[in-house]
Amino acid sequence: MLNIANPQAIPTAASAYTPISAWAGSPRAIRELILKESFRANVGHIGSALSVVEILAALYSQIMRIESINDIDRDRFILAKGHAALALYIALYFRGILSAKQLSTFCGNDTVLGVHPEPGTPGVDFGTGSLGQGLSYAAGAALAARWQKSKRRVFVLISDAECNEGSTWEAVMFAGHHKLSNLCAIVDLNQQQAFGYTKDVIDIPKMKSVWESFNWNVHEVDGHNLPELVETMSELNYSDGGPHVILANTICGKGVSFMERQIKWHYKPLSEAELQQALQEVNQNP
Repeated sequence: MLNIANPQAIPTAASAYTPISAWAGSPRAIRELILKESFRANVGHIGSALSVVEILAALYSQIMRIESINDIDRDRFILAKGHAALALYIALYFRGILSAKQLSTFCGNDTVLGVHPEPGTPGVDFGTGSLGQGLSYAAGAALAARWQKSKRRVFVLISDAECNEGSTWEAVMFAGHHKLSNLCAIVDLNQQQAFGYTKDVIDIPKMKSVWESFNWNVHEVDGHNLPELVETMSELNYSDGGPHVILANTICGKGVSFMERQIKWHYKPLSEAELQQALQEVNQNP
């Protein structure tokens, strides 16, 4: 098990990044790099990236089996909410899959690290960004693993807004019918989307019972509690009993007071003054 208790100091500029030999991506370290890289690239989607930090930290530090990205039997991850790609790239950096040089090209010229993840990026198997498609990819990948008699598992991170998409529920029904126990979906329940709060767009007040009705094993967690996330995902039965969904209650813009639960931070980039305030707040937390 990799140690996430003592993260290394994070340099202040991309050119100063140093290679790491073990996981060092504490939630604080990941949030700091999200803020710095989004500011450098002048790109938004910051609130969405901040809400999934602990989920990605759990997956890439202790849950997913990835000895090599060329190993056909490695676990697969799909970021259905592709607009949170910067958080994924930083998790891949701390896992040692992306280099410091690659990370520093986020949204630059001739980069493979775009606003949404694309195939061809190290550690990325599926291009995402058209919301509502990621769970279908994941169900297909899980079924393929079964047919190939592989022990690989498939993890997919979807947004609660994607639960407004009919294609999501087609995949839910498909996976439940085929009892794809090697599939784990994590729903980022931050309760907001691009142009409003989810309850005001299309509300799903009984999310747990809806997933259960399609034969999924449902687990509700605090999406910012890293030990709880690790414990929950570690104890799932990935060989029998049907697919799993983790309803992770999160806060969009988590860790930065002026971003939390604010719709405008779905798209808005940071000013220099906002960056400094955000970094100060993030560094006050572990």
